[in-house]
Amino acid sequence: MLKRIFYGDCLSEALRLSSKTIKSWLENETSSVFVPVHSRAEKVLAELRKALNELSDASKMLFDSSVKEIEKRNLKTYKRARALNKLSRLFIDRIRQIKIPEKASYDSLNGFIQETQRALAVTEVDIRMWFPRISPFFILDRRKFLVLFERTKASLKEAQTFLIKEYVKTKTLEETFQLIDKLQDLEEELSKFKEQKLNVENEKAHVLKEIADVKQKMADLKSKGEISQLSQVNLEIEMLNAEVKRSLQHLQKPFIKMQALSLHGGGSGLTQDELKKLTHYLENPFEALATENDGYPILRQILQKLTLSMSSEKLKLKPDKMRKAGQTIENILKRDSLNEIHKKCVDALARKNSISKSAELAETQSGLSKLQVVLENLERKRNVVESEEKSVERAIKETLEKIQNHKDRIEKNIQNFLGKKVIIEKVEA
Repeated sequence: MLKRIFYGDCLSEALRLSSKTIKSWLENETSSVFVPVHSRAEKVLAELRKALNELSDASKMLFDSSVKEIEKRNLKTYKRARALNKLSRLFIDRIRQIKIPEKASYDSLNGFIQETQRALAVTEVDIRMWFPRISPFFILDRRKFLVLFERTKASLKEAQTFLIKEYVKTKTLEETFQLIDKLQDLEEELSKFKEQKLNVENEKAHVLKEIADVKQKMADLKSKGEISQLSQVNLEIEMLNAEVKRSLQHLQKPFIKMQALSLHGGGSGLTQDELKKLTHYLENPFEALATENDGYPILRQILQKLTLSMSSEKLKLKPDKMRKAGQTIENILKRDSLNEIHKKCVDALARKNSISKSAELAETQSGLSKLQVVLENLERKRNVVESEEKSVERAIKETLEKIQNHKDRIEKNIQNFLGKKVIIEKVEA
């Protein structure tokens, strides 16, 4: 009968059970073996716990007796009483440090036995060393303590024998029951994580909708007449800036060198206003040209002085760069090559300034600024929600891996213990 329970029928078909029903099934399959052994484990635990409590009480008895004798200040017994006092306190502390499990399991009982064994071994050494030195005093107290000490050793030996010869046989089975309990806990955690994920997904969808609504409102504001016109003018200005820059590209290097001559006292001949304008042309060609009067007189003055600097060799350039710069200067001064683009720049800047001063534009920009703040807050909220979503997904993945690991171990233990193939099915959340 026992052989059939332990080994079963290896050729039987796999039995499919849920995590909710496998515990009761396993209890029915193994009750004739596990229940008596587990009951015996509880009894062994209770007996050893009782023995240690009695030994602790006996240690306190030794302590109390030693205190009374110390207080008498009797020269014959004083030193021995002090020795017993110290020894009894060691006994009490040693027993107190032993962790006594509330319920019996193979691992908890095994740990309890090992701790008790170490404590009793050290205590026995102390007894052999110190009790003869305390003799012949406290003889009755010492005898009572020794009786309880030997009784505790006997309880310990009985527990060790039970653990090695009987309890070890059901260790795998007991571990399997613990794994089943943990599996059910993990599935409950998984259910909570899935619910949490659903809540996070709903919150994320709500935030994304709010972001889309705010962006739509911003797009609507930007499509209004003044904003739209300003955007078009800005785009036109970007194109004009690029065009002015291309027209002056061969003057870029000469302008930089001329600026350096002025700043370092090289004698470029530029006034402060001309130097300022030169810098303006280097930094923002469109704005520099757009703010010139008709015929761009300041630029003409700069170019004339640049020509003098190049011809007098105060400003030196490579022949090719010199030739290209001279040709560009000639086109600007003699052929008015910048006239058309100058008019476009002046017109574009005037239109931009006119639109920028509009009350409607100010109101729209104020609305856009407020919506931008709302959008930034929503983006931060989305980042938080997405971070939480990743955390929950990671927790779900880890929990699923733990669940599968527990299922594999349970199925393997049942196969080894009962010889029966069991498959634990998924439980729908």
